[in-house]
Amino acid sequence: MSPALMHGKGAIMDIPARYADFIQWVGDGTGMADSLLHVHAGMAVLFLARILTRKSLATPIPLACVALAEAANEILDRLHYGSWRWTDTLGDIANTMFWPTVLFIGLRMRSPRGRR
Repeated sequence: MSPALMHGKGAIMDIPARYADFIQWVGDGTGMADSLLHVHAGMAVLFLARILTRKSLATPIPLACVALAEAANEILDRLHYGSWRWTDTLGDIANTMFWPTVLFIGLRMRSPRGRR
């Protein structure tokens, strides 16, 4: 394999490490605990998905975007650390998904606008 391709392959393999460094930088820069960053990230992804897709928060599309983003985050963590860290992973999922899920359920349960 050529050195250029080897360099390219190495750069691809560094994505989990670069992502972990970025997350560490965000945590250090904000001074927030990892669990609180997950809460904020979940809500940010939810509203960004709402804006970009133009789908109501009462539809599953924005919530699915949060789930996909969190899955990608946990997969990158798994690749970086070399194994699943289940206590951390499950806590991250719960923190990321809790408020977006509560909003989705609450909006689905509300009465239709015409019958208020």
